[in-house]
Amino acid sequence: MITGAILSRSGVLNIFVTYVSILSGLLTAITLFHFAGRIFGQHLKHKLQHNRKFQKAEKILRQRGDWAMCIGIFIPVVRYFLPFLIGFNRGSLKKFMIISYSSAFVWTLIFFTAGTSFGPHILSFFSAF
Repeated sequence: MITGAILSRSGVLNIFVTYVSILSGLLTAITLFHFAGRIFGQHLKHKLQHNRKFQKAEKILRQRGDWAMCIGIFIPVVRYFLPFLIGFNRGSLKKFMIISYSSAFVWTLIFFTAGTSFGPHILSFFSAF
C-alpha cells in the first residue's frame, strides 16, 4: 500500500485509482474470508470445539465482537482471520460490512496518506544503504 502511495505521489500512478484499487482489494479479501467462514466453518467447528484457544477466541468475539472488528483490521493476519471467525459463527453480514468496511476505509486512508506524505523520506532513507 505504501509503495502505491509513493508511486502516486511521484506521478507514476493516478492517486485516486490507486487508492480505490487498494481499498477494493482489501474489501474483497475480508468479504471472501467472511463467506469462507460461513461455508466451511461448520465443518471446522466440530473439529475445534474442544480446543481451549478456539473457545477463548469465540468468547472474546461474543463479548467484544464489534470492537474486535474495528481494531482487528489494523493488525496483520488478524484482519483476515477475524472475518473468517465472524462468518464461522454466523455473525450478521450487514453488521460485519458496516463495521469492517468503515474500519478498512480508515486503515487504508491512514496508510495511504502516510505513504504520500512520508514517501520521499522513506525512499531517501533506504537509498542511503
